[in-house]
Amino acid sequence: MDKNSIIYVAGHTGMLGTALVKRLKEKGFNDIRAKTHDELDLTDSREVDKFFEYNKPEYVFLAAAKVGGIYANDTEPADFIYQNLMIQTNVIDAAYRFGVKKLLFLGSSCIYPKLARQPIKESELLSGYLEPTNDAYAIAKIAGIKMCQSYNKQYGTKFISLMPTNLYGPNDNYDLGTSHVLPALIRKFHEAKKNNSEYVEIWGTGSPKREFLYVDDLAAACLFLMENYDGSEIVNVGVGQDLTIKELALHIKKIVGFDGELKFDRSKPDGTPRKLLDVTKLKKLGWEAKIDLDTGLKLAYKAFLA
Repeated sequence: MDKNSIIYVAGHTGMLGTALVKRLKEKGFNDIRAKTHDELDLTDSREVDKFFEYNKPEYVFLAAAKVGGIYANDTEPADFIYQNLMIQTNVIDAAYRFGVKKLLFLGSSCIYPKLARQPIKESELLSGYLEPTNDAYAIAKIAGIKMCQSYNKQYGTKFISLMPTNLYGPNDNYDLGTSHVLPALIRKFHEAKKNNSEYVEIWGTGSPKREFLYVDDLAAACLFLMENYDGSEIVNVGVGQDLTIKELALHIKKIVGFDGELKFDRSKPDGTPRKLLDVTKLKKLGWEAKIDLDTGLKLAYKAFLA
């Protein structure tokens, strides 16, 4: 990308979008186009076409999506599959029709089967059944991957797809009804400390293992791959290490300074038993994560307090 290239960041107010815009500006890119949801409804193809026709973006980072934790995915599957399919379809197709040089599509590690071999290689895609609590979201993201690959094959476009692991950091969602596990735990421990509670209740058994990537690292990976990767095959983005939900809770408990106990609600779902991405391909391309979990959690809690 040239420093004067017209770059469109879809979803620029979200956690990743905010970090992406910051990263691009730090690297000297000075023509970044973005619209809020109120200004541009990406589920409306006519609005998307007008935006692309007027702005003529050369590079697109497709970070816009409807996202949420287990509860939100399990109770709003229609919203998750419809909104994500519409956003992806409209933006990817417009990128082709209006001559975008390159598009980066953000998927999710939940595209992989519930019982995928660990660590999960990119080749595990479509090798088994999905986790039922978020299969609607996963199927939408798989459709986005296949759409990028299909346009590359038929039209010669350069649309690449990244599969990030669980994200956290500034501008995260802390709503206990819709958030992912890490921000939910930050809020729970903070409020428990403030209220002098005896314990913090955590969904499930605490035994599932998860991998967590600080959002600034993902933003850096996106820019790196946009400039250094042209393949149609998906690329995992993660740290290559995981821990149990219980271990994560103990980390956050210590950082927040909560002295009470942990109580696990075994009536609530655990989700996928383990989800560790194999990042060998990304390392061979020349990039790996820089921010360790302890540092990232301290930064995340500081951002939460702010």
